[in-house]
Amino acid sequence: MKKWSYYILLILVTIATIGLMMIQVRWIRDAVKLKEAIFVKDVKQAITQVVYDLDKLRLEERIKNRRKFIEENQSSFQIYDSLNRVMFYNFQNISSQTDIDMILHNSSMANKLINDLTFGYNQKDPENFYHSKKALIESMLTYELKNKDINTSFEFGIYSPATNSMIFQKTGKYPEELLNDSFIFDLNPVGSLFSLPNKLLIFFPNEKKFLISQLWILLAVSVVLFLVIIISFSFSIYTIFRQKRLSIMKNDFINNMTHEFKTPISTIALACEALKDKDIQKTESLYENYVGVIDEENGRLGLMSEQILQTAIIDKGQLKIQKSLNNIHDIINAAMGSKTIAIENKGGKIEAQLRAQNDEVMGDNIHLTNVIINLLDNAIKYCLEKPDIVINTINSNKSLLIRIKDNGIGISNTNRKKIFEKLYRVPTGNVHNFKGFGLGLSYVKAIIDQHNGEVSVDSEMGKGSTFTIKLPIKTN
Repeated sequence: MKKWSYYILLILVTIATIGLMMIQVRWIRDAVKLKEAIFVKDVKQAITQVVYDLDKLRLEERIKNRRKFIEENQSSFQIYDSLNRVMFYNFQNISSQTDIDMILHNSSMANKLINDLTFGYNQKDPENFYHSKKALIESMLTYELKNKDINTSFEFGIYSPATNSMIFQKTGKYPEELLNDSFIFDLNPVGSLFSLPNKLLIFFPNEKKFLISQLWILLAVSVVLFLVIIISFSFSIYTIFRQKRLSIMKNDFINNMTHEFKTPISTIALACEALKDKDIQKTESLYENYVGVIDEENGRLGLMSEQILQTAIIDKGQLKIQKSLNNIHDIINAAMGSKTIAIENKGGKIEAQLRAQNDEVMGDNIHLTNVIINLLDNAIKYCLEKPDIVINTINSNKSLLIRIKDNGIGISNTNRKKIFEKLYRVPTGNVHNFKGFGLGLSYVKAIIDQHNGEVSVDSEMGKGSTFTIKLPIKTN
């Protein structure tokens, strides 16, 4: 797949993901609005029923009290009736202005009497009624709201527009909210048609939480879907770029492997061709020299094949570690001995500073030796000058630290994070004299991990590198 294809795919997947998330957000928003509308409708239906029952109760109680009032003031009403009869009789027998003035005076007295008797009741009736029924009103509101599945706390109050004051509140904690953010219902006036109706105010402090609780399943599913989409999208992008990088690394590996194998194969072929010459067969020194070349190149092929096979075994999880008690200093000395000639050929030197008091570890002798050899190979290979290598060991917190320091070309910060990955080779720009498969350091990390250890690198471009291996030591 071409480079631009990856970016087109990335853009398309990004647009599709954002589109799905926007649709999901819109669905949630619409669901919340629908729940709010249903909530408002249910509240209005519930409170309307409460207002009806309350007004009905107030009317029944007012009629009952009025009957009682009339019975208690029967004598006053009899006086009023007598005055009416007198006024009617006098009206039938008017003969002068004095008679008219007497009738008006008697009528005024009768009306004043009735007004005096009923004024206090008419004025105090609403407030007295609502105050006395505060617990009943709360009970009625709770009952009707529960019938509509509205199970959340509420605050309510009775407001009088005539006096511009609150007659009472349930708790008194939300006076401002009751006046500004509450549901408002008219309480039908009983009495004069011209009086202003009192208001029943109801406020839900936890309305938002209640609505969200009604949608928790939808919200939970939405969150899960969001996470699945984001994780899937991230994983897809990661996989695409990882596959692309692995494809490039695989091609580089095949090219490197072909080149690495081609050189010894060509050398062996030339040596074999030369050995067919009868003159060379007769010259013992030349004959042995060509045989030695064949043996050396054959050994080189064997080592490269073994390295590739070991990597395949590690990938399959079939690597077997034969652990035994080993002296790390002996392993380091053996590895140094195998690389002495290669270092001397480049005019370099290697120094050992083995200061660890306890250098015994449980591990595989062969694989640990290969780890040290791999690191020494890299120190020699990636050095443009005369190699100057220092190996030191120390004990630290029940562990053995092995540090291999070189004066090579160094590793950048970006590449340091990737050098232990399989097939990864540090880019060297226009310098092409560094050979390899990119398997050495991945092998080192795999072996150290098998020994419950750690491997790290500290490096700076142009100033060399220091590889540190940490292994658990054998304790008594």
